[in-house]
Amino acid sequence: MLPVLDISDFLTNPGADSASQFVDALRETCHGPGFFYLVGHGIDQRYNDAALDIANQFFELPEAERVALKIGNSAGFRGYTLLKNELTNGRIDWRDQIDIGPEEPEPNLNKDDPAWMRLRGPNQWPKNLPNMSTTIEQWMNQMQPVGLALMRAIAQGLGQNKHCFDDRMTPNPYTRLKIIRYPAQPEHGGSGQGLGLHNDTGLITLILQDSVPGLQVMSEGKLVDVEPMPGAFVVNLGEMMQSATNGYLRATKHQVVSPPPGQQRISIAYFVNPRLEACFEPMALPPELAADATGAQNADPNNPVFACFGANQLKTRMRSHPDVTAAFYADVAQEDLQ
Repeated sequence: MLPVLDISDFLTNPGADSASQFVDALRETCHGPGFFYLVGHGIDQRYNDAALDIANQFFELPEAERVALKIGNSAGFRGYTLLKNELTNGRIDWRDQIDIGPEEPEPNLNKDDPAWMRLRGPNQWPKNLPNMSTTIEQWMNQMQPVGLALMRAIAQGLGQNKHCFDDRMTPNPYTRLKIIRYPAQPEHGGSGQGLGLHNDTGLITLILQDSVPGLQVMSEGKLVDVEPMPGAFVVNLGEMMQSATNGYLRATKHQVVSPPPGQQRISIAYFVNPRLEACFEPMALPPELAADATGAQNADPNNPVFACFGANQLKTRMRSHPDVTAAFYADVAQEDLQ
């Protein structure tokens, strides 16, 4: 079972001994397994229930209404991805989803602007589910201070000023959301891959799961099942924390297996991200921590970690969505992102 960390005292009484104990436990957990259950976050369960309910309503819409919001319409990778239209490690993921980001107008760009600036723009919402945007916005507003508090606790645990990341988190952070459905696969001939083994590209991910399991985490060379825990978020780190700490904290690989016949799994992944232009070069760690820093890069040389968040984000999105890449990024190669 993953560690269970209670953030309540850090949120309400950060000077207490129990808050310092949370900071230490958070550092050790992030340096170790890299995944944990977060409790004591203070978010009223009605917001989580409302988000999961609107997610189910979205996937119950006729397919034609969902496809009208296809992600291929958007240079910002916002919108709906049909089942079997996303790849991880070159293999088809058995899931459909809608991607949501900060609500902004289409950017007015010059030809010399970095390609990752195209990631900004408007979301796509279903016309026949008019309360979806409000419900999701309310949930994201509840999540934002929890994500920022985690960033501050991690900074403190690394021997830094707890506000050392604040300037990269505001204004206009590129916070993202994936609302995901994992249907059951055919009983014969399915791959079992709901989502292939991967690691996240941002800072922190908080996952709200329904009651159907499927998430698996790589721990000490083995995949460990992550059972849903009512009221808790599952939390993991992304590549920007790996870059910022020269690998003392690492982006842990994870995957999702498809549910058994007759079931589906709904999850909502909230990505705590900085501003697109924010960079995360390795910080000066205390010597005892620096001794355990294994380097910022991934083991796979074909999957480099870029210190600029926008470049790192675009790297992964282009690989996962070849339709969007062909339509909006045909002029961009991975080496252009460095």
